Amino acid sequence: MAINEERLHAFLGKAVGDIGAAVSAVLISVGDELGLYKALAQGPLTSAELASRTGTCERYIREWLANQAAGGYVEYDAASGKYFLNDEQALCLADPGGPVDLPGAYELVQDLFHIKDRAIENFRTGKGMEWGEHHPCLFHGTERFFRAGYNANLLSAWLPALDGVVDRLKQGALAADVGCGHGASTILMAKAFPQSHFVGIDYHAPSIDTARSRAADAGVSNVEFEVADATSYSGRGYDFVAFFDCLHDMADPVGAARHARQALKPDGNCMIVEPLAGDRVEDNLNPVGRVYYGASSLVCVPVSLARQGPALGAQAGERRLREVVVDGGGFTRFRRAAETPFNIVLEARP
Repeated sequence: MAINEERLHAFLGKAVGDIGAAVSAVLISVGDELGLYKALAQGPLTSAELASRTGTCERYIREWLANQAAGGYVEYDAASGKYFLNDEQALCLADPGGPVDLPGAYELVQDLFHIKDRAIENFRTGKGMEWGEHHPCLFHGTERFFRAGYNANLLSAWLPALDGVVDRLKQGALAADVGCGHGASTILMAKAFPQSHFVGIDYHAPSIDTARSRAADAGVSNVEFEVADATSYSGRGYDFVAFFDCLHDMADPVGAARHARQALKPDGNCMIVEPLAGDRVEDNLNPVGRVYYGASSLVCVPVSLARQGPALGAQAGERRLREVVVDGGGFTRFRRAAETPFNIVLEARP
C-alpha cells in the first residue's frame, strides 16, 4: 500500500490538534470554576501572581497557563513572563453574561464522557437515553452556552425578524416557551416585555424547578413554569409559541408542531430556533456541523429514540423541518426569518 506522506502528516497534524483540544477541555472547565480566566481578564499576571490572586497552587497554575497559551486560549509575553487575555478571549471565556460562553460549552462536553458506556450500548442496540438520565453538567452547560446566544441575538435580531411579534409583546401578549429547560430564554423575554405573560414548559421536572428558582432570583413575576411534554401542555389562545433548540430532540416533533398550532390564536406566531444546517450531509461537513453531529450522536438522537421518536438529529435542515411543521403540524406559512453561524430561526404562521 502506497502512503501519501503529505496526506499522512496533514492528517496526523489534525489529530494532534484534536487530542490537544480533548485534553484541554477539562482544563478549560478548571479555569472557569477557579476563576482563572476572570482574574487574567483584569490584566497580565505571572503564574505566582495568578495563584496568589485565586488562592491556588502556583505549580499547577504554571502548567495550566502553559497549556492555555499553547492552545491559543491565553496570551503570553515572554519578556515579562506574564500571561493575559486579549479582548476577544476575555469576551468568550471570562464573561458568563456576555454573547459567548465557551466554558459553558465545555461543561456540556463533560457529560459526553460520563455517558460513554451507555452510548456504546445504544449504538449496539438502537436504544435511546432520556434527557433526565444525563449528568447534571449537561443541563447547566446547555443553559450557559445557549443563554449566551440568546443574550446576543434573541431581543436584538430574532424577535424583530418575526412578523409583528415585538409589538405584540410590548403591548401585552400570552407566550409559551416549549422545551424551556432552565428557563434562560423564557426569563430573558419576560424581563424585556413586562406587559406580557410567559409560560415555560418542559417535561424534565428538575429543570423546571431550576427555572422557577432562576426566575425568582431574576425578580420576574410575569412568568410561570409548567411540567409537561410538548404535545400535552395546557393553555390555548397563545399569541406566540417558541421552540429554542429543542424540536429536533423530541419524540413526536410533528405532534409538538400540531399542538402548538392548536394552542395558537389564528393570527399567532411560532418561532422555531434550530441548529444551523443545510439539507444535505455535504452541506454540513464543516467545524460547526462536526460539533452538532457529535452532540446529536450522544444527546439529541438518543433522547428522541428513548420514546421511539424519528430522531431528526441536530442537523435536520430546513427542508425536513418544513415537513414537520407544515406537512405534519398544519401550519400554512413557513419561512427562514434569521440565522447566525450557529442557528437558523424559522417562523411559522397558522
